[in-house]
Amino acid sequence: MHLLVLLSALAGCGGTPPGPIAKPDGPTLPVCPASRNCLSSQADPRDAEHHTDPLVIHGDPASAIARLATIIDAHARTTVTYQSPTALRATYTSRIFRFIDDVELRLDVEQGVVHVRSASRVGYDDLGANPRRVSKIRSDWEAAR
Repeated sequence: MHLLVLLSALAGCGGTPPGPIAKPDGPTLPVCPASRNCLSSQADPRDAEHHTDPLVIHGDPASAIARLATIIDAHARTTVTYQSPTALRATYTSRIFRFIDDVELRLDVEQGVVHVRSASRVGYDDLGANPRRVSKIRSDWEAAR
C-alpha cells in the first residue's frame, strides 16, 4: 500500500523548470549540481561523474544547432523549448513517472564543438538516464554526418 501511495505521489513529478536562460546564446552552460543527475561537457574533465565530451561539429557549424534540433525532436517524448543559431534547450519526459529532464546545447565555433548538458529536475541519482540520453544524441549526431 505504501508503495502505491509513493508511486502515485511521484507520478507527474516534473520538478521545477530551470530558470530562464540568462545568456541564451552565451558560451557557458549551467554548472552541474553535486548530485549524480547531471552531465555536462563543460564540467571539469577530472569529474568523471559529471563530465562528458562535447559533440564534434562535422560540416557547416552554422547549421549544427538546427541539425541537432531535428535529431532531438525525433526522440520520443521531447519538446524543443528554445532554439537560436547558437543554442538549444529541450525537455525529455520519462515514460512512466513523467519526470522532466532538461537538455541544453551551446555552439562553440572556435573549438569546433557543440557543448551538451543533460540534467534531471528532481532526485539525486538519475539511474543512468542522462548518460544514456547524451549517448543517444551523440550516436544520432554521428550517424547523420
